[in-house]
Amino acid sequence: MTTAEIREKYLSFFESKGCKRLPSSSLIPDDPSLLLTSAGMVQFKPYFLHVKEFDPAYIGATTSQKCVRTNDIDIIGTTGRHLSFFEMLGNFSFGRYFKKEMCTWAYEFSTEVLKLPKEKLYFTVYLDDDETIEIWKSLGVPDDHISRLGEEDNFWRAGPTGPCGPCSEIYYDQGPSFSCGKPDCKVGCDCDRYLEFWNCVFTQFDGQEDGTLAPLPTKNIDTGMGLERMAAIMQGVQSNYDTDVMRDLVRVGETLSGKAYHSAPAVDLSLRIIADHSRSVSFMIADGILPSNEGRGYVLRRLLRRAVLHGHKLGIQGPFLSNYVAKIVELMGDVYPEIVDNRELVERVMLSEEQRFGTTLRQGQHYLQEALTSQVDDGVLPGEIAFTLHDTYGFPFELTREIAAEAGVRVDEQEFKACMEQQRTRAREANTKDAEAAWSTYGGVHAELLKRVGASQFVGHEQLEAQARIVALIKDGAIVDVLSEGEQGEVVLDVTPFYAEMGGEVGDTGTLSTAASLARVTDTQAPEKGLICHSVTVERGAFRAQDIIQAQVDGLRRKRIARNHTATHLLHAALREVLGEHVNQAGSYVGPDRLRFDFTHFQALTKEEMLQVEARVNDVIGQAIPLTVCETSLEEARKSGAMALFGEKYGEKVRVVSAGEFSKELCGGCHCNNTSDVNYMKLISQSSVGANVRRVEALTSFDAFNYAAQHIAVLDDAAAMLKCQPLALTEKLNQLLAEVKEAQTTLKTLKAQAQAKSADSLLDNQEISAAGYPVIFGTCSDADAGALRTSWDMLRQKMKTPGAVLLAGTNNGKVTLLAAASDEAVDAGFDAGALIRAIAVHVQGGGGGKKNMAQAGGSNVNGIDAAFDAAREVLGCRHA
Repeated sequence: MTTAEIREKYLSFFESKGCKRLPSSSLIPDDPSLLLTSAGMVQFKPYFLHVKEFDPAYIGATTSQKCVRTNDIDIIGTTGRHLSFFEMLGNFSFGRYFKKEMCTWAYEFSTEVLKLPKEKLYFTVYLDDDETIEIWKSLGVPDDHISRLGEEDNFWRAGPTGPCGPCSEIYYDQGPSFSCGKPDCKVGCDCDRYLEFWNCVFTQFDGQEDGTLAPLPTKNIDTGMGLERMAAIMQGVQSNYDTDVMRDLVRVGETLSGKAYHSAPAVDLSLRIIADHSRSVSFMIADGILPSNEGRGYVLRRLLRRAVLHGHKLGIQGPFLSNYVAKIVELMGDVYPEIVDNRELVERVMLSEEQRFGTTLRQGQHYLQEALTSQVDDGVLPGEIAFTLHDTYGFPFELTREIAAEAGVRVDEQEFKACMEQQRTRAREANTKDAEAAWSTYGGVHAELLKRVGASQFVGHEQLEAQARIVALIKDGAIVDVLSEGEQGEVVLDVTPFYAEMGGEVGDTGTLSTAASLARVTDTQAPEKGLICHSVTVERGAFRAQDIIQAQVDGLRRKRIARNHTATHLLHAALREVLGEHVNQAGSYVGPDRLRFDFTHFQALTKEEMLQVEARVNDVIGQAIPLTVCETSLEEARKSGAMALFGEKYGEKVRVVSAGEFSKELCGGCHCNNTSDVNYMKLISQSSVGANVRRVEALTSFDAFNYAAQHIAVLDDAAAMLKCQPLALTEKLNQLLAEVKEAQTTLKTLKAQAQAKSADSLLDNQEISAAGYPVIFGTCSDADAGALRTSWDMLRQKMKTPGAVLLAGTNNGKVTLLAAASDEAVDAGFDAGALIRAIAVHVQGGGGGKKNMAQAGGSNVNGIDAAFDAAREVLGCRHA
């Protein structure tokens, strides 16, 4: 049976039992406690918890889930079982069926559909699960094929918290040839004889952070059957890498490297690692994960670089991973269409990362090999070496450890971690210096104030002016009763229309006033969530706690900020549309003067892409789409397709800002009423702010119009200077550049001719050294070091007897001295470096070099003759 046939038989079998076939979920789990999707049940957590209710028309669900597990990357390839990417066949019940049905169906599928010999099947259950033992016995499983195992083996969790429960596993006896040979070898042994292929989890608890187990509302089923393991069993092979899908990927490596699988252990290891890692990397990128130095991006980068390293070990030259993508699409694209849809993205990210790593790989390997030769003490490589490789060459620590292990060397991991922590400490100190100074000044007054007066009520989405009561005043980090004229401090109101800086949007400015007093609000911040503080300078009168004041936001400034914030949302949507759905926000700045947007992408935008993005945003602006704002639950917002920042902590209620169907984001900021209010957006720059993170900056409305007008004025001036129309500037400049290039070529030819003529004249200035070889002395005007070297090349060819030269070049009041000689003159004792050092003082300069060529620079043109005379004395020259 092929892998595809096993997958389809499994899904069809459980469909026939009443389960709904669902697609695999993303490798990016909708669960902050998990880094990557590593089990089929991850997408069903809400159903186990009954936060969501499953379709009542079905008794459960069945899926083929793509998974990535990285806790054992180091041993991938060393055994036939371990993979970083694998497919988990699963079926799930949310209270509609439980142990009896699950065990019965698992046994039926194994023995009747897959036709596995019953005598080769073995079963394990949790220690005190007598009920499941009786079920297996009722199906005909003999006592000696059932074992009890403890929590480590037979109690399953998908993460530190959430749905979990005891489980029962099914093993296949591959026979004595797979055994470790130990007398006590049995089910549960680490060897390959008894291969676990199916896990039936009886999910009935909700694991809490404190380790307790709370009963779930219903008893559920979560089962997983490893597709690759079952393919190995059904195809009668000893390793997952010998199954049809993985063997085809191994074959790609054989073709690229010219080396055969099963020819040598080292070759086998590298071919396996690349086959496995290429699949993981392809699916991770297709789901929107990009290489980075943290989180799941680091896992991706580590897998990709490990694959590249093993490609180099096999002798594969240049980027090669895209060859695997084509085969993965061919083998798995019909089941996982995202790998087809995002094939171009996968290949481009791979190429970008391979090129980035390839430039440092050889340098890093050379550095490591030198260290392994000279800096190993008692079989241990200092952790500082591993840190330098990580920090300077981009070598993941795990790669260093792996290469060192091949040489029989252990890396001092504790020292490496200490170096990493020192670096983090330095970074924290640099980044938090200002924050610590502020904390020292204010002494936590804001946290105390929030407890005392509670959160401020923000009404600024609806109005720019409000009557409010002063609930607290702060000056120099202390709560005060009054702020008087000329003083600066912070004002906390019970109600405020001022937006506090948050989510990249700057804080509002404006005024606070009474009939007798006026304070200028210079900034608005929320130092504690919910506590809005207005930074003020009192310009007239005084303000006291409990005063009733009028709060007025600077409306024009707010309008400019709102335009830029709405444009940021449109820009985000346009970037995803043009570049792909891997684009996600990685930071932003929204001010009255401009907007800045950071996003995940693996290379600089082309000119055409910039124009596309800009045109798409302005098209939406021109459509005059009304912006709608609604408050809803986070779950409903996600269902509606609203964009949310991964890792951001949202409350029960969230605010969704939509521009029709084009843009929909969770956002608490200030926006226009209609896209047309933005007027116009102009992208003005792009740059890199980190690995796979790009930054664009833009202007809107009148700022964008002014920017365009200034550039048009510059173009008009340039066109007037060149006496052409503005639209003909490019053609005119190309014409002028061609003329300049032609003139430079002519000048170069004339200079070469002049140098040749000069060389001919210098041949007449030959003198004979005391050692008997000829020496030419000469001065060349308007000549730098390069011109002098060219003159030497010409002279060397024209000299009848091999000899030496001492040339002086003058240029803009500076002197360059060049001493050079043939091999014969050097053998006779000429030392250009020593000669230059001896005579450079006469031109008030210095220099040096090798015996056959050296040069010096100086500032005394009048000292050239003295330098030549000194050289004659050193060389013992006489006229020929």
